[in-house]
Amino acid sequence: PQAPSTRNDIRNCSVDPPYLPPTATNTTARLAALRSTMRTRGAHAYIVPSTDAHMSEYISKRDARLGWLTGFTGSAGTAVVTQDKAALWTDSRYWTQAERELDCNWELQRTTSIESIGMWILKAVPAGGNVSLDPFLFSIDTWKSYSRALHGSGRTLLPLETNLVDQAWGDQRPLPPSSEIYSLPAEFTGSSWQEKVAGIRQRMEQHVRRPTAVLLSGLEETAWLFNLRGDDIPYNPVFYSYTLLTNSTISLFVEGPRLSAAARESLRSGCPGPLCVELQDYGQVSVHLHRYAQGNVTVWLGTEYTTYGLYGIIPQEKLLEENYSPVMMAKAVKNAREQKMLRAAHVRDAVAVIQYLLWLEKTVPQGQVDEFLGAQHIDALRWAQNHSQGPSFQSISASG
Repeated sequence: PQAPSTRNDIRNCSVDPPYLPPTATNTTARLAALRSTMRTRGAHAYIVPSTDAHMSEYISKRDARLGWLTGFTGSAGTAVVTQDKAALWTDSRYWTQAERELDCNWELQRTTSIESIGMWILKAVPAGGNVSLDPFLFSIDTWKSYSRALHGSGRTLLPLETNLVDQAWGDQRPLPPSSEIYSLPAEFTGSSWQEKVAGIRQRMEQHVRRPTAVLLSGLEETAWLFNLRGDDIPYNPVFYSYTLLTNSTISLFVEGPRLSAAARESLRSGCPGPLCVELQDYGQVSVHLHRYAQGNVTVWLGTEYTTYGLYGIIPQEKLLEENYSPVMMAKAVKNAREQKMLRAAHVRDAVAVIQYLLWLEKTVPQGQVDEFLGAQHIDALRWAQNHSQGPSFQSISASG
């Protein structure tokens, strides 16, 4: 193996001038723009995560703030920027990739622990400094971990509801999705959305705390509850949304004009009444939740998918916290129709895989197939199957 210093596919910041491979991104202007907004807002450090406002595992291009700021395109990481330093934390899957994609503005930290990030911040930010972040991009647990890491240090964890990376990104930031949100045909669901809502309301009544509302932040929760689908995030049939379901009302926060005519009709079929879905603008969820939380209410939420920003709106005594919302728990239990559909989907997929293995047996000995062509071919075979909506992740193809 070559010594790291002689590899030309990774950066070398110890030589003068520094060596950068063609895969590295020049982030100087981006960092300057972010630091300018930080100075304006009195932020001595700014933390940038790799997730979105719904704690999604996969994100859209519009939410790829970490990727835009750093040039690093791995699926997991955290960046921290001060006025004179910038660092990226990621796990061992991505260390080589980071060395190929980062320029010399960035230190690579080969860990993901919040303790490590906290220690770095304590060295980089003097006592009395503000450590800022967007509370709508951090889970409740992650926020609390940062709070513990900085507790008693003289540094203040300062939430800023205006995202500073978005400000620096400006009009270069990708536009919000605009494709149609559509209803899943009844043959695939086995339960109408009205039946699902009734089931969740029954769980609310049976709970010892008698919650008055359930807040849904996970994108697949709302998609499942209303039998709706979209394509806002690659490989995931979801759309940007929140839901506040009470004993007598249903508020769906979504970009309404994107709903297909059939979807809109389905949601409005119970109006007026407790099965009438009131469409609210996606961006109004915080205002609406704040107003709702003024009353004599108890809001049930799942902490895994709720951001600290939304959580902080509801007074502590009015919260019912569990790891997963009742919708996430109900969604995990498949009805007979869903089970039948799952089995049928696996049979169709098995056909594609068998076709692929047969193709490999014939073509590999000819020496014409590499891993990339193989991945393209199995994707094509899967697309050819009935009801295919594409793969659930980018094909991982390797041999040897």
